[in-house]
Amino acid sequence: MARALFLRHHLEDSPGLVGEAFAQRDFDVDVAMMDSQSPTPDLAGYDVLVILGSKSAVYDQAEEAAWFGRELGLIGEAERRALPIFGICFGAQALCHYYGGVVEPSDEPELGWYEVDARNDSGIARGPWFEYHFDRCQLPDQAQVWASSPRAVQAFAIGSNVGVQFHPEIDDVQLTQWLAAGDGEVRSFGVDPEQLLLQTSRETPAARLRALELVDLFLAHAGLG
Repeated sequence: MARALFLRHHLEDSPGLVGEAFAQRDFDVDVAMMDSQSPTPDLAGYDVLVILGSKSAVYDQAEEAAWFGRELGLIGEAERRALPIFGICFGAQALCHYYGGVVEPSDEPELGWYEVDARNDSGIARGPWFEYHFDRCQLPDQAQVWASSPRAVQAFAIGSNVGVQFHPEIDDVQLTQWLAAGDGEVRSFGVDPEQLLLQTSRETPAARLRALELVDLFLAHAGLG
């Protein structure tokens, strides 16, 4: 059976709908913590690396010194092993940064459910997709845009790797965990946490199907589908 390793950066993070999708495609799903207190995971025996979101910024030099530098090294190891990476939000920004793109604060952060426009016949669904980001990517030359919105690049491919700025793993269970860990940022953005959770609960059944379609696109692109 194929194996996927999910890197999370906070205890309240989980593979969510994306993990479910990999499991439906007969992957064993493992989860490893990546932070200043955790050892660097071993990629041996894995077929896919999935990098989840983070509250950190990829351009924060203190975070790079503390732990993100090791994550960049892990991306390099995955490249040497020809191990495809699926990057989600921070994970996508990490891919952009590693391959020479620029990640910078966004003039228009996104928090909530937003639609995207597919590009270059990528087949990515319009959504809506759950967004929670304050940075944006300026992609390196070798990247191909897979989806965009007026505010940011929303999905791209670099080699066999795919990054998405949105959070396809989110369901009402995952969002409940995020809000339990602290909803001050959501409130400061002018979003009511209870209403956001209600909307997410309504979106979850369709989001589950979209996550499966997205994982299938990634696996086909990586030659694993």
